[in-house]
Amino acid sequence: MSLSSEDALRLNVLLANKPQAIRIDESSMILFGLSDKGEAKIKLNPNCRDDLYLRKVREVLSGHVQGSPGGYPVYLKRWSRMGQTRDENLEQLLLLGEPEAVVAFTCAKGITDELARRAWWTRQDPDNARRMLDNPQVVKGKMGPELARFLIEYLPFETEPKVTIESLRLALQPGLISREERVGLWKRCQRRPTYYLGFLTALPDHLPETVAARALSDQELSDLQALASIENPFASQLLRIYSSSGQGFLKAVLQVIEKPANQDVVTLLLDVLRDYLVSLRPTGAPDLTLAELQAEAQTLNSDLFEACRCVVNHRDSELRTLYLLSGLGYGVVRPVFSKTDAIGTLMRKKLEPILKPLKQQLMLLQG
Repeated sequence: MSLSSEDALRLNVLLANKPQAIRIDESSMILFGLSDKGEAKIKLNPNCRDDLYLRKVREVLSGHVQGSPGGYPVYLKRWSRMGQTRDENLEQLLLLGEPEAVVAFTCAKGITDELARRAWWTRQDPDNARRMLDNPQVVKGKMGPELARFLIEYLPFETEPKVTIESLRLALQPGLISREERVGLWKRCQRRPTYYLGFLTALPDHLPETVAARALSDQELSDLQALASIENPFASQLLRIYSSSGQGFLKAVLQVIEKPANQDVVTLLLDVLRDYLVSLRPTGAPDLTLAELQAEAQTLNSDLFEACRCVVNHRDSELRTLYLLSGLGYGVVRPVFSKTDAIGTLMRKKLEPILKPLKQQLMLLQG
């Protein structure tokens, strides 16, 4: 089986003009080609079943671009989505008319701003946008703001909290959206508390809302700053959590913990808290239950902890709470999540013995 003579001729002319990217609208059977002069299109005239004809078209494209009529090896899906595509082949992937080849492209590390523009013309998809915004070269280019705004406009259509949070994290990277847009997104958090996690992940110290800082005496402030200057993590984190931005962080965390939607939201929130205080545990997350973390915090007596405790003796509970929170992770909720896949109200009821003490610890840091 071969292409109809009209399609073969027009396709060869298109390829001879060295297009930058090719996409195929399978529903309307139209092939589009992008060049520096604009967009060209070919209305395909199949002489057999549409799916078989499209396979033949892609074989012709692959034969011209890669010298092999086999088409893009979609069976390498997992490999290509891990970013293993060689950078020297990137431009070829956009000429195959194969959606999975575009996915492989967006996973690659060597994407430039210009190549991102071509890929976005080829397939405007939120997954592709997220993958490209995970690339610093794309974030710094002209395509970064365009992809970020697309993800923001698409937020109402996202159904998975984890995906929503990732879209927000990527769109909130510095330089992609305006301050006004960030404030507008922040206001939407009141209706969708899950949105707070996107802000907490991307901008833990620069949230749009201003919250009053907790007071420290002049002597405490001076002593803590002196300790922080010699890299005492307890002093640095206490100053941080007492600051206006730190109190704003706590307020947003409490908004999320009040009514988490599903298990992903809970585990992501625990990770956010741990990452915020990561300097207190340079050896990494301990993977302990809440009871084990509480016992560990109560017996803490490291030199760094004691040095900080001596200058703020009446804030001993706050320092131990910070250390407890720095150890949060899946281990805290494993006793519950290993036995149920509940979400919503039922999940929150089962988690009450864990979430209630955590809220009390967070409120302690608010004073």
